[in-house]
Amino acid sequence: MAWIAIRLARLISCDSAALGNRYPFQQASPILHRCFSSLAVRRDHAHSPFALDATFVEAPLTSIRLEAEQIYSLSLDISSSPAIMKGYTRAGQYVQLRVVGSDSNPVYMSIASPPRTAASGSLEFLVKNSKGRTAGSLCNLKRGDKVEVSPIKGSGFAIERLYPAEDFPTVLLFATGTGISSVRSLIESGFDALKRSDVRLYYGTRNLQEMAYQDKFKEWELSGVKIIPVLSQSNAGWTGEAGYVQSSFLKEKGTMDPIRTGAILSGHRKMEEDVTSYLLVEGVKQEKILKNF
Repeated sequence: MAWIAIRLARLISCDSAALGNRYPFQQASPILHRCFSSLAVRRDHAHSPFALDATFVEAPLTSIRLEAEQIYSLSLDISSSPAIMKGYTRAGQYVQLRVVGSDSNPVYMSIASPPRTAASGSLEFLVKNSKGRTAGSLCNLKRGDKVEVSPIKGSGFAIERLYPAEDFPTVLLFATGTGISSVRSLIESGFDALKRSDVRLYYGTRNLQEMAYQDKFKEWELSGVKIIPVLSQSNAGWTGEAGYVQSSFLKEKGTMDPIRTGAILSGHRKMEEDVTSYLLVEGVKQEKILKNF
């Protein structure tokens, strides 16, 4: 029995950095999976896995607005935390958030604003109003309410792997749901899209009402990113892409040199798996397929 206790102790003391993964307990042992099954939720950009060692600071909510149906844009003032201001250096990084005074689990949130906003003391997030969860509580806050924020986590998108820009003329971005938040950060951080000949964003939601940041599409297009909205439940009169982003891409993937192609993926697990599998079969290198979790 002693060896069983030792093995369990090793499993439980596994590197807490694993919590930065989108599937915090998916590959854990069956015993741990059962222990934490109530904490592991369907992957999105708002998870509430068990937090072990985060040191939180309080940040006031400076603005909250409805960005799309049941999706809110939240801005926090982090000017009192130089560590957070300096820690956000690359698009795709994330933090944990929780409401001050709440006993609910912290929720992992990708940062939606580009890193330069942190230098001025602000962070933005895109939050789906999931009732009964921490994300839902965040969406019910008012300006001036306090939110607890963890240190910056993750290494973000390793966009340097797709440089020099001239050597990677094709960059394919895929986002679903609130996964658009980290992609927005990347686009607005800039990755020399205008120096590349084929930069496309396949952005999927159920319908137009749930599609955030539509007011930014023109700006993104001017920066060199072609926007391809994809609706899984098409609105009446919709003439654009329908279905899922992976099928829309496969239908009209165009011509690309796999050795000179990179991809950025942010969203639902199934989408990421399907797109990754296809790109690998086509010859795109694994290290050129970037994810932030």
